[in-house]
Amino acid sequence: MNFVIVLLALLGSVWLLAVVEGWTTTGRLRPAAPLLSGLAHLGRESIVPRTPDRVFFETAPVLLLIVAVLGAAVLPLAPTLVIADLATGALFINAALAYVLVALIMAGWGPNGAYAMIGGWRFLGQLIAYAMLIVMPITAVAMRAESLVTTVIVGSQDGLWNIVYQPLGFVLFFIAAMALAFRAPFDLPTAPGELGGGVDAEYTGVRLGVLRLARLTLVITLASATTVFYLGGWHGPLLPPWAWSLIKTLAVAVSMLLAGRYLPRIREADLMRWCWTLGIPLALLNIIVVGLLVLVVP
Repeated sequence: MNFVIVLLALLGSVWLLAVVEGWTTTGRLRPAAPLLSGLAHLGRESIVPRTPDRVFFETAPVLLLIVAVLGAAVLPLAPTLVIADLATGALFINAALAYVLVALIMAGWGPNGAYAMIGGWRFLGQLIAYAMLIVMPITAVAMRAESLVTTVIVGSQDGLWNIVYQPLGFVLFFIAAMALAFRAPFDLPTAPGELGGGVDAEYTGVRLGVLRLARLTLVITLASATTVFYLGGWHGPLLPPWAWSLIKTLAVAVSMLLAGRYLPRIREADLMRWCWTLGIPLALLNIIVVGLLVLVVP
């Protein structure tokens, strides 16, 4: 039963995010647009490149969607509303999201096209740089909760959310989440103005529809992780716990969409340099500060 409820909540969140994305792009609020777009993709021809690696080409969109759903499986909407309350839930999220890299490399290599391949290799460098900015803030969160169980992590924020307790960790995790979801200004794998769509360039029809669904699902999963780790999860007044989880998740997801609209795309060399020279030292500082607070503050 939890599986069905969480899956429906995930689909509903993806639909709302697609509506908001369409509104930010066209200036028109059209609730039916995601459904119409999906039907349009079903009706279009799925063109296959001349010399693809067929296994990689066909598998990449599906794998990206599976990875996004797997990550959401350990993120609770309420104290008892979670698909799998694993003892190592926080680590499972990081392990599942590592396969985003595999999916993007497959999407870049599979079509045997120059722009797609460049996009895939760009994401390889991007994730190598920013993977540590996912793991290290989660480490600090687990230190405060003294657990890797996601429901326990939310419970540890009953009196004080982690965004207040460790704001530096929140900022670093949010930036890394945008990079992992390759949203602007971290959209180097797609880069419409440079690569003509990059890893998306060779996909059409149903395959492109699945790829776009997977990207939005990935954004929702990362927004939900941000909510669980830093925004107190289901904690909030008056409304039911699941409602607060969904409201916070959608707020984070929309902020990811809007932030990129006002920032220029970053060069890949600058992106990686800033992470190694600034991001990782700040993440280490965050761990040290949280460790001292855990020891000093009862």
